[in-house]
Amino acid sequence: MADFKRWKEQRLSRADGSRKGSVDEPIAGIVRLLNGRDSFCTTSSCSGRVVVLEQPPLPPAAEATTGFEIQKQNCTWLMVTHQICAIENVLTALQKATDDAIFKFEPFVLHVQCQDLQDAQLLHKVAIEAGFRNSGITVGRKGKIMMAVRSTHCLEVPLSRKGKLMVSEEYVDFVVQVANQKMEENWKRIDRFYSSLQLALESRDHSSSSPLEEKEENKEENNTMDSYRRKIKSKGTEKDGECTSPGKNRSLKSEDEAENSLGVFH
Repeated sequence: MADFKRWKEQRLSRADGSRKGSVDEPIAGIVRLLNGRDSFCTTSSCSGRVVVLEQPPLPPAAEATTGFEIQKQNCTWLMVTHQICAIENVLTALQKATDDAIFKFEPFVLHVQCQDLQDAQLLHKVAIEAGFRNSGITVGRKGKIMMAVRSTHCLEVPLSRKGKLMVSEEYVDFVVQVANQKMEENWKRIDRFYSSLQLALESRDHSSSSPLEEKEENKEENNTMDSYRRKIKSKGTEKDGECTSPGKNRSLKSEDEAENSLGVFH
């Protein structure tokens, strides 16, 4: 625990190494919520984005094995937005392309290092239920536990070849609309994830403190029932034609014991 706390302090003290240099506003609350907990530390994130990338043509041998797969290390970013995209911006970006250009939508992604496996499992459950069904947990050889929040509703479309637009502007408009619909759905999932995460963490906090409270409540309840039974033992009484004297009190005692045992699970 001490090692995780020390590592987290070092990690969060570093400058943001992303292209933007800061956390995206739509997920800033999620990042603050997780980093405000002792058992979590976010390592990278993106709220979702629409991008136009340009990459130089691959050598024939490489193209035969990888097809049109993006080689990110050689890419030039022609356009990027974390908001709803306008077709005019996409067309302007495509005019700058001299090599192959690809239009992409990438949904919300979040990587979180967790102190223990239970923490990661809690995040994973929340992510899956919010719609991020490609989420997963990895455990490194040295015990490093990472939880990745990911989705499958991506979009990747090649639009130009060696600087030449290969599709009509009408088709570009179509894929932009599809990407915008995916972005709106992405925001809904982020909202669900944030709300569910808050509830899950609050519920865990409550359950971690409740055993002591429950124990005290059960102790008071048991004291009350013991006092009640002593009172019955010392006095035989009759009420509404039912005998409650000690000798004939088996059914009443069984009900009382059942009530006490059920209270443990409240």
